[in-house]
Amino acid sequence: MGRLIYGFNVSVDGYIADAQGSIDWSEPSDELHQYWNDFERETALSFYGRRLYELMAAYWPTADQEPDATPLIVDFARIWRNMPKVVFSRTLDSVDWNSRLERADPVAVVSKLKAETDGNLEIAGATLAAPVVQAGLVDEYRIVLVPIAVGGGTPFFPTLPSWISLRLLENRTFPCGTVLLRYEAQRD
Repeated sequence: MGRLIYGFNVSVDGYIADAQGSIDWSEPSDELHQYWNDFERETALSFYGRRLYELMAAYWPTADQEPDATPLIVDFARIWRNMPKVVFSRTLDSVDWNSRLERADPVAVVSKLKAETDGNLEIAGATLAAPVVQAGLVDEYRIVLVPIAVGGGTPFFPTLPSWISLRLLENRTFPCGTVLLRYEAQRD
């Protein structure tokens, strides 16, 4: 059985995107970029919603071919292309780069694939994660607090049916002032 991880760069006021949908404020430092590269390298399967998949697919498939691509960019582009991905969408006709398209209920699909997959699974995107978080399927939360308040937008956590008790696994401060908080969901 896999371990489902939901992680994202989050403003100190709890948002993964600002009110205009921008994540430009969360540009990672080299140290944080390396952290995310290492995390993705250890991910057996990633779940994407349409919007985040389209954002990633617009850049990462060829990012390593850019003349000014840094080693971190080259590394992440290769990781991203090769990582197995399940993309949930009712509007996309097809997906590429080691991805498969899924139209079924995310909670059912994530439950099934979590049971069938060994290793770490990642759920990427707050909209897709919301019903999965609400269903209690997330084993670990990786909240990367960016030292900025955006004042509104897309929250990291959805409205919850009840409390989620968490146990701190790790905290780490990056030189840029960004703080990683890793929490394990406590089950009854």
